[in-house]
Amino acid sequence: MSESKETPKLKIEEAKDKVIGAIAETMDLYGVTPAAANLYATMYFEEQMTLDEMREELGMSKPSMSTSVRRLQDIEMVKKTFTRGSRKHTYAAEKDFFRSFMAFYCQMWDRETKMNLEAINEAQENFIDVMKDSGSTPDIMAEAKKYYDQLEESKAYYHWLEDLVASIRSGEIFEFLPKDKKE
Repeated sequence: MSESKETPKLKIEEAKDKVIGAIAETMDLYGVTPAAANLYATMYFEEQMTLDEMREELGMSKPSMSTSVRRLQDIEMVKKTFTRGSRKHTYAAEKDFFRSFMAFYCQMWDRETKMNLEAINEAQENFIDVMKDSGSTPDIMAEAKKYYDQLEESKAYYHWLEDLVASIRSGEIFEFLPKDKKE
């Protein structure tokens, strides 16, 4: 039985393919389409790429490529870069997973907090109106109070989430959860 000997270059490509596959497969956590995930994972091992290089490497259509790059830019996983003397746009993948995690989740948590606190405050105003309404029965007033209080308790989560985002953005979180843990 003859054992085929892999070249060092082939071993490098196989190792990169393993990581590219894993990254692409888990990017759905970020709400990223499989095409955009594969693009990001491929770009991760490159310094920068043009749209033409991306299309050539991945065989994607121009509209799909543009949509994927825009989505990755929106979630701060890819940045447009400048290359002196070139008129083509180049793009670079964010290689610092702490930074991409923080940017993505902070955006999502900010959105969640803002939307839900606005809805809660508006709903609580309605419940107050019901409790003050002389036409409300004691049962209706009790129900409005119950829901008002329930929403008031839920605000603790959103304020905690605001504090979490602030600690991530300031870097304070790394005092409690250091980046450089091994194993």
